[in-house]
Amino acid sequence: STELLSPSTIRLDRENICTIGRLQSLRDIHSLYLQQNQIKKIENLCYFPNLRFLSLAGNLIRRVENLQPLQHLRALDLSHNQIQTLDPAELPRSLRLLDLTGNECTCQQGYRELVLGALPHLLQLDTQPIHGSTCEEKEEGGSSSSEDEDDRLLFEPSGPFTAGKDFFADLHQELAERSQRRRRESLEEHQTRLEELEELWEHQGLLLPPAAP
Repeated sequence: STELLSPSTIRLDRENICTIGRLQSLRDIHSLYLQQNQIKKIENLCYFPNLRFLSLAGNLIRRVENLQPLQHLRALDLSHNQIQTLDPAELPRSLRLLDLTGNECTCQQGYRELVLGALPHLLQLDTQPIHGSTCEEKEEGGSSSSEDEDDRLLFEPSGPFTAGKDFFADLHQELAERSQRRRRESLEEHQTRLEELEELWEHQGLLLPPAAP
């Protein structure tokens, strides 16, 4: 099942998805939630050419790949996967936030320096702010109006980014709260359907002719 929070957001978290299938081009989608599934490979994301936010946390991914088509991607959450080594060249240079916590690649020699060298606009890595990034952006003249709009869409779940804010921690907490609400709503809906079914059976029992002696 797909839960659409807005025309620009798709929620497919906790749906036991194993693969990212081929889809028709979804150019209006800015945020894609695929965390807590069984996905093993990053693929077919070229169908989301304007994606700004992507969460693949808590899957079975072993390699960072096939992300280069996402030239507008601002935030990428790959935490708690099975990524052993990282090739920074596979990451879009447009990234502002990247979370790889819980992966072996974070212990790779020179990991942080490699990532920062490949991503010149990064503001936060593994929940830690990159000191000086905000100042550097101001020196370059700041973001354009279109980029400001992209950032507004990107941080819609948790509000605007600030250097002192643990963005992904807040995001994970919000996702957990939403998941709990979804489970409660599903249970309530299931219980209502059971009650309706029981009432239907009772009415059918009343309408059936008496059993033969």
